[in-house]
Amino acid sequence: MTDFLQQDSNVTQAIQLILAPAVMISACGLLTLGISSKFSTVLNRIRLLNEEKRKLFVKAGDAKKFTLEENQRLASITRQLQRLIERARYVRNSLVSYFIAIALFISTSLLIGLQFFFRDIQVRWLIIDIFLLGMVMVFCGVVFAVRDTFKGFDIVKFEVEAED
Repeated sequence: MTDFLQQDSNVTQAIQLILAPAVMISACGLLTLGISSKFSTVLNRIRLLNEEKRKLFVKAGDAKKFTLEENQRLASITRQLQRLIERARYVRNSLVSYFIAIALFISTSLLIGLQFFFRDIQVRWLIIDIFLLGMVMVFCGVVFAVRDTFKGFDIVKFEVEAED
């Protein structure tokens, strides 16, 4: 009976060890959800500005004659698009960093299970290295998200100043 309890305890311990990186997987999932929404918003804004730019060119016709207001708006749209593309790049990099982190945390869980059930295989350092690499990727994702936040503020500031 004690042998059965010992095996049961080992299985429970294995499950706990394997699920430890799940906390980071969940955290990355939440970060990914938020940044995905932001990515969609930025891309939609780029599409809207690009559409407005196209309409200005269609309105101007082949002669490409623009009024002063249209020239100013076209210049504003062009600057905003450049800044939004840079912002989209930050958001994309953040999202990719989080996805890579999730893959690394899943790999950590799998290696913990492998280590637990096949004691002959020594992968402890690999487990630690992969987990830490996952944390580095989360950090990279946060850095890109912070850069996006600053860029987003700069774009709004530019839009407000352009209106004045």
